Amino acid sequence: MTQYLISVWGTEEESYENPDPQVMEKAYAQVEAFNKRMQETGAWVFAGGLEAPSTATTVDASNGADAVVTDGPFLETKEQLGGFWVLEAPDLDAALDLAREASAACMGKVEVRPFQAE
Repeated sequence: MTQYLISVWGTEEESYENPDPQVMEKAYAQVEAFNKRMQETGAWVFAGGLEAPSTATTVDASNGADAVVTDGPFLETKEQLGGFWVLEAPDLDAALDLAREASAACMGKVEVRPFQAE
């Protein structure tokens, strides 16, 4: 089995600024049901939702010297990572099927990427 990252993407405006409470409540219920189903099927590894990009801190110690710590996300883009699942699937087609369900559950766009083989 390969582990896949299914990441949820959206804009800060869509995801964090004035979301429609009824839409968010529906999404939370659908995601909870999806999560439960993934746990029951054994595909579940872990998942989580992220706070707004404004809470991010970027740390760069890539030069080996003192780290540069900057308030804010690494990328300054309109699109932001809002959450993720790490799920196990036998192949990419199965992972894409799970991603379709995940996208429907959270009512947003998701990206699927396999983890590197060990």
